[in-house]
Amino acid sequence: MRSERDDQLVRPTVEDGVAAAGSELIGGPVGRRALTGVSWWTPVRVVALVAIGMFALGMVQKMPCYNYGWFFGATTQYTHACYSDIPHLYSGRGFDTGLIPYFDRIPQAVSGGMDYLEYPVLTGLFMQVAAWLTPGGGTLQHREQLNWFVNAGLLMACTAVIAVCSARTHRRRPWDALLIALAPAFALTATVNWDLFAVALTAAAMLMWSRGRTALAGVLIGLAAAAKLYPVLLLGPLLVLCWRAGRLRAFRTAALSAAAAWLVVNLPVMITHDGSGFHIREGWAKFYTFSQERPIDFGSVWLLISQRTGDPLSNANTYVTLLMIVGSLGIGALALFAPRRPRFAQLAFLLVALFILTNKVYSPQYVLWLVPLAVLARPKWRDFLVWQACEVLYFLGIWMYLAYTGSGDKHQGLPTEGYQLAITVHLLGTLYLCAIVVRDILLPERDVVRRDGSDDPSGGVLDGAPDIFVLGSARRSRPTEHAHGTYVQWGTERRPQ
Repeated sequence: MRSERDDQLVRPTVEDGVAAAGSELIGGPVGRRALTGVSWWTPVRVVALVAIGMFALGMVQKMPCYNYGWFFGATTQYTHACYSDIPHLYSGRGFDTGLIPYFDRIPQAVSGGMDYLEYPVLTGLFMQVAAWLTPGGGTLQHREQLNWFVNAGLLMACTAVIAVCSARTHRRRPWDALLIALAPAFALTATVNWDLFAVALTAAAMLMWSRGRTALAGVLIGLAAAAKLYPVLLLGPLLVLCWRAGRLRAFRTAALSAAAAWLVVNLPVMITHDGSGFHIREGWAKFYTFSQERPIDFGSVWLLISQRTGDPLSNANTYVTLLMIVGSLGIGALALFAPRRPRFAQLAFLLVALFILTNKVYSPQYVLWLVPLAVLARPKWRDFLVWQACEVLYFLGIWMYLAYTGSGDKHQGLPTEGYQLAITVHLLGTLYLCAIVVRDILLPERDVVRRDGSDDPSGGVLDGAPDIFVLGSARRSRPTEHAHGTYVQWGTERRPQ
C-alpha cells in the first residue's frame, strides 16, 4: 500500500531557498493548504507546458538564422548565436535529393567530403522521416526552412516526453522537472542537432526502470543507444548497483533487452550481402569510423591543451580511452565503497559527465545529455543554475569564436584566448556539479532527495533493497541514519507501488 507520506509531493519552494525566491515572480511559494494536483493543472502537465513554452522561445531565438543567417553571410549565424545543423545537413547529406542514408553514397560535391551519413541508425531514421514530411517544391532555401520546422516539431514532441518522464521518475518530486523545463541551455541548444531524440528515449528508460519494468527499460536504453552512443553508459551504473544490491538478474534482463533492441534496429542496415558473403555495410559503419578517426575538436579539454601547448595530440584516442577506463573504475569503486548505496541517477550523471569531459569534442548540444540526469541527481536550484550559467557562457563563446575565425581580417568575435576561457568555464562548471554529486554520495545526509526518508526513487528494484556486496567501511554501516533531523529508513525492501 502507498503510505500517506508517498502521496505528499515535495514542494521546492518550501525546501529550496532559490526556488522560493524565484517563485515571488508568480505570487510566492505554494501554501501549506494549497490543493495541488486535484485539477487539470497537475505538476506533470505544468512542467510539460513550461518545457514546450521554453522550446518555442528557443525557436524564436533562431529566427535571425531562419530568415537570413543560415543562407547568407559568412558569420551571421554565429554572431546571432543561432546556428543549427538541421538546414545544412538536409541538403548536405542528400535528403533533399532523395538519397537514402547508409545505402546511397553522398556525392563529394554535396557533402564536402562525407561519403555517408555520420549518425547512428535511429537518428538517421529520424532525419529521413523529417525529410519525407517536408513538402517539396519551391527553392532549396524554402525547403530547408520547412525541414527545420518539421524537425523542430518532432523535437518539441521529444521535449514533452523528456519533461513528462522526468517529472514522473521521482514520484514525490515532480516539480524538480521544472529545472529541465526552464534550463536556458536546454532551450538554446534544443534545435542545434537531433540529440533530443536520444535524450527522450533515455528519459523514458529511466522512468521505466524506476517503475521496476526492467525489460522495457533495457529496450529503451538499446533504442537510445541506436540514436546516440552515450545512453549505453547507463548500463554501467546499473551493473554496479545491482551487484551491490544482489539484483544481478534485473541487470541481466535490462542488458539483454538493450542488446536485442539495438540489434533489431541496426542489423537490417548493418549487414549487406554480395557474391562473396555477408559484410558490414560501409554506410552503417561511418558513424563509428568517423568517431574514431576525427581529430580533437571544439570544446574539448584536448583542444584547450593542444592550443596552449602547440601539440596536435595525435594520440588523443589513447588518452580518452585511458581516462574513461580509470574514471569508470573510480565511479564503480565509489558505488561499492560509499556508506550508502548511491542512487541510480547519481551514478548515471557522473558517468555521462565523465564521457563528456574526456571526449575529443564537446558540441554545445551535448549539454542536453546531462540536463535530465543532473536534475534527478542533484535537484538543487542553486547548483543547477551555476552549472547552467557556465554552459550558456560556453554556448555564446563557441559561436563568437567561430565568428572571429570566419571574419578574416575583421576579427569580429571572440579570439582564441577568450574561447579557451569559455572551454575552461564549461569544464569547471561540469566538474563543480560532479563534485557536489560525489559529496552527496559520500555524505548521503546532504542528498536533498533522501531528506524525506526516500532511498532511491529512480532505482526501481534497487529502491529500499538491502546491500549484499559492499567494500570498506560500508560493510559496518547501519541501515539507518539521520538527515537534518529526519529519520531515514533504508534497506527494507520498500519499493514503489
